[in-house]
Amino acid sequence: MHRRKFLGLMGAAGAGSVAASTARAAGGKHFEGYPDSFAVLFDSTECIGCRECERACNEVNNLDQPERPFDDLSVLETKRRTTSNAYTVVNKYDVPDQSAPVYRKIQCNHCMEPACASACFVGAFTKTELGAVTYDPSVCVGCRYCMIACPFHIPAYEYDKVLEPRIMKCTMCYETRLIKGELPGCVDACPKEALVFGKREQVLQLARRKLQTYPDRYEQHIYGETEMGGTNWLYISGTPFESLDMNTELGDTPAPKFTSGALKLVPGVVALWPLLLGGIYAVSRRKDKIAEQERQQSVEDAVAETKEQARKELEEFKEKAERDRKKEVDKAVKKAKEELEAERKDEQGGSDE
Repeated sequence: MHRRKFLGLMGAAGAGSVAASTARAAGGKHFEGYPDSFAVLFDSTECIGCRECERACNEVNNLDQPERPFDDLSVLETKRRTTSNAYTVVNKYDVPDQSAPVYRKIQCNHCMEPACASACFVGAFTKTELGAVTYDPSVCVGCRYCMIACPFHIPAYEYDKVLEPRIMKCTMCYETRLIKGELPGCVDACPKEALVFGKREQVLQLARRKLQTYPDRYEQHIYGETEMGGTNWLYISGTPFESLDMNTELGDTPAPKFTSGALKLVPGVVALWPLLLGGIYAVSRRKDKIAEQERQQSVEDAVAETKEQARKELEEFKEKAERDRKKEVDKAVKKAKEELEAERKDEQGGSDE
């Protein structure tokens, strides 16, 4: 039996017996994580870039099929990141002095003390005793602080969902497989020993044995053992982690210690939120009322101005009509006088003859 399956089945059996108790690491509260939780070890020297883990993740989580099928390895020519429809991706790296490319699987690292949870003031993220970090969309307010807080740039937002967008990421197959005592989909599907699942301490022991047994093959560091307080997704590599675009300057301090000071204000803000919204609504209503009054006044002023202009134009028309009538009368009278004078002259001339 492969070591991957051995540790995996041991871990899965244990997972099925663990109660589904959880801790919501919200509001910057600091806790030490769950020392008896499960973890996954990724060995980049074993990964062949087959994308079978991507396929399994897609199937387990009922995600939409990608535009290019999973057996199309040409996608590895482009560096990718996780999205709302791809919880895990594999990237290829051409490392100097390496005859063959190196592959790295990317997904949520399931921090022991998650930055996403410490930044979320509504408790949408939960660190479970099994090691997975899960998400509850029913309480999410869409602030996306988790996306900013995550040091690994993992959470993805459903920008294409206008009405009910969610934050999407790997959950270590918590609801679909982990709580049932089954392996995460990607681990179960890996055809190589690139992924190993088990209790975190067991996985760390395996990683240390590999580093000690093959010192020339591996970098002498387990990425995720201490980074950001430790993660439940661990990495060992035959090349420097920097060459795999992995941040090696995160330090060992858990995220909640960075955010606790700033987030102390959040509960107060949340408590005042209805009042703030009520005040904003009242101001908005008052502004709308004033705007409506101003609109009505503008209409009344415009109507009055139009009436006054019409009255003036009518008066001017009447005056002009009166002047024109008087001119016509004067002209007719003058013409009549001229005709009468002409008739008189004609009559006088006839009598002289």
